[in-house]
Amino acid sequence: MPHNNPSLQEHIRRQRDMLYNMLLDPMKRAARRCARVWDQREQLDQALMKSIGQVPYCSYLYAMDLNGQQISANASQDGLIQADFGRDRSQRPYMQELDPKQDMTLSSAYISLRANRPSLTAVRKVRVDGELVGYLGADFDLRDLPLTKEHYSEPGRWRQIKGDPAIRSQVFQQCRIQSTLDDKLDLVLPVLEELVTEHGAFQFEIHFSSSRATLWFMHDPYRYHLVEIDALTDPDICLVYPHHVYPGDAVIPRDSIRPILQTFRHLRFADDTIYLRAGSLNLFNGLVGLNFSCDGSHYIPHDQFLARDSEFWNGI
Repeated sequence: MPHNNPSLQEHIRRQRDMLYNMLLDPMKRAARRCARVWDQREQLDQALMKSIGQVPYCSYLYAMDLNGQQISANASQDGLIQADFGRDRSQRPYMQELDPKQDMTLSSAYISLRANRPSLTAVRKVRVDGELVGYLGADFDLRDLPLTKEHYSEPGRWRQIKGDPAIRSQVFQQCRIQSTLDDKLDLVLPVLEELVTEHGAFQFEIHFSSSRATLWFMHDPYRYHLVEIDALTDPDICLVYPHHVYPGDAVIPRDSIRPILQTFRHLRFADDTIYLRAGSLNLFNGLVGLNFSCDGSHYIPHDQFLARDSEFWNGI
């Protein structure tokens, strides 16, 4: 996998490593402070309150015994929450993931019971005179955590995703039915090409069977535009959308739009049983999306899609 386009799992690992390293020292200091008063309930609660401000982005800080039973209140930014004393945390995801070889474990993300939101927990071992006596837990709301400046981007490889098994099992009992869009494809494809190359449509999905298209435009990126067959076959629709210079940072070259659309046509009519139901593209991630009558979906880099000797074409 190229270094500049890591997989989703690799990106998650990098984010977790950054968070782990950020929390390691603050959690260590908090555990030492708590260890000094481990068997003294009130002093332990106060030690937690002194520590929570030093553990960045922490929502709740608490102490547990070796069985995962909470032996303190919850320390929060707003004070102590006494109701959580005695809470059984032994079956929570972060206690199930404890690494016996590490002094601190950072859990996978999970849905919190209190806020019902994605959260994660750091659990630090607490030792008194070298003997393990319990754990220090620190809860974090994912909304509050910082992320690295490196943004995740979709991998540049062909991906195939299987759809509904019920549809796949009946695929050879069906046949493509000519749609209105099929009949007027010679009018529709030039209009789509014009909207992409001259009017700022950076993403679209064309639905052949239901004779419509969904488009996203540079001047209005947060709303999709649903365009039905009457408008798709009328070149006057181009008067509705302002002219927009083809984006210089588009991954798909301007002169590849027409060949991609023509290849959609080929896949739509190549077979009456396994046929294209919908095709899409996005200029900025460079992917072409395909959904077939068997409900299988493919996401392919545009250059592989246009190269007839690519893995995708060999696969189908």
